[in-house]
Amino acid sequence: MKIFNTLTNQEEPFVPITPPRVGIYVCGVTVYDECHVGHARSAIVFDVLRRYLGYQGYDVTYVKNFTDVDDKIINRAAEEGIPWDGVVEKYMQAYVRDMKRLGVGTPDVEPRATEHMPEILQMIGTLQEKSFAYQVDGDVYYRVSAFPEYGRLSQRHLDDMQAGARVEVDERKQDPMDFALWKAAKPGEPAWESPWGPGRPGWHIECSAMSVRHLGETFDIHGGGKDLTFPHHENEIAQSRAATGQAFARYWVHNGFVTIDEEKMSKSLGNFFTVRDIFDQSNCPEPVTAEAIRYFLLSTHYRGDVNFSNTAVAEAKSALDNVYDLFSRLSEKPGTDTDSRISLGQALTHFQESFEEAMDDDLNTPAALAAFQQLRAAANQALQGGLSGKGRQEIREIFRQCGAPLGLFQLNENEWVFRELDFGLEQSRMRAEQECTDEWIQEQIRQRTEARARKDFAAADHVREALAAKGILLEDRPDGSTRWKR
Repeated sequence: MKIFNTLTNQEEPFVPITPPRVGIYVCGVTVYDECHVGHARSAIVFDVLRRYLGYQGYDVTYVKNFTDVDDKIINRAAEEGIPWDGVVEKYMQAYVRDMKRLGVGTPDVEPRATEHMPEILQMIGTLQEKSFAYQVDGDVYYRVSAFPEYGRLSQRHLDDMQAGARVEVDERKQDPMDFALWKAAKPGEPAWESPWGPGRPGWHIECSAMSVRHLGETFDIHGGGKDLTFPHHENEIAQSRAATGQAFARYWVHNGFVTIDEEKMSKSLGNFFTVRDIFDQSNCPEPVTAEAIRYFLLSTHYRGDVNFSNTAVAEAKSALDNVYDLFSRLSEKPGTDTDSRISLGQALTHFQESFEEAMDDDLNTPAALAAFQQLRAAANQALQGGLSGKGRQEIREIFRQCGAPLGLFQLNENEWVFRELDFGLEQSRMRAEQECTDEWIQEQIRQRTEARARKDFAAADHVREALAAKGILLEDRPDGSTRWKR
């Protein structure tokens, strides 16, 4: 099996550290809102990787975390008027519900940042002792210049880097690229005691501490969406290697985006569709909808971007309809006890070889799905020539056996519904556009002005960035007012 390793920018043979055991860590969600289809794609991609490694005989330990303390959670708590941990529990339960609906298996370990404060504090202390970190008042920052390999994962040169998403601008930092390991507590925010005073961890240190705790200082695969490559995963490598002195993850695997009209799906852009909406609006049973969504997402290679639309999902559903129609025909009583055993046996052998060859080639699920459709065509041809009960059973078994790693073809034909799926995406898009009214924009500007007045510049910058993502530009005037334009 070969996997594309972002760290080396090439496909490499997959060789576990201690076969047959394989350790996988995947960055999970920040639990402050409903999951959208982009989250679903990442979950399904790594669910398939985990399943296929199991299919190949590996003993997989799969760890996927929850970020349960973050600025977004605190802001959402203020918006909803509930405690921050109430936000966490609300959206963590929503995430579990969505994953169950999608047929995504439960990870072996689901660590939460707030449950790993001792490991986080110990790692920050180690980094400070080794001069990779420094304290400014009650904050602690990582000294990027002390780690010469910084930028290797994202293929960036330190001199050319600019502070990007979730890289905080702070004049107290020794270098603009330095990032927070520990944040001093602000009034009303959740806080934990530390050697540097009460506060909470930075986003990046959480995953370093949790992955080392549950998989060891060096493990096999680290994964997540490609938007995490920089700065999150880059920072994880810098922290972890500096703290332990050992290699961190050997293979870095990143999935592509889900787009709408070729634009990345995201909450800040307002062009996203939640998993809950998709299931609630579907006119089919949940297992049927789940397989259609999985088939659609797996029809594109996991490293590429995939454009989400009613038409594309309808095509996936149609392809599944053809397979379940075959299952219905296979369940009929054979008209004869004889069949062309040689031709059927060759088709089954060729299929399994093609399926495994595709999956071994960096999880090439589009090629794997093509192999299933070729097998379906061969099975239909065999049915026309007469197929015994044993032959019918062999076809059904191989569909289920090889479909299991993809989470497909697991239903009985009488559970399948041949109705067309319609998620109401156009109506959802119109609602999103209507929400961006002049009144809504003015309210966002008011919240930004209040944030600036209380010197919460991170919150103010977040509002500006969110408006910019929707095509709304702000201009701060000398008199203190703010103008905007689309």
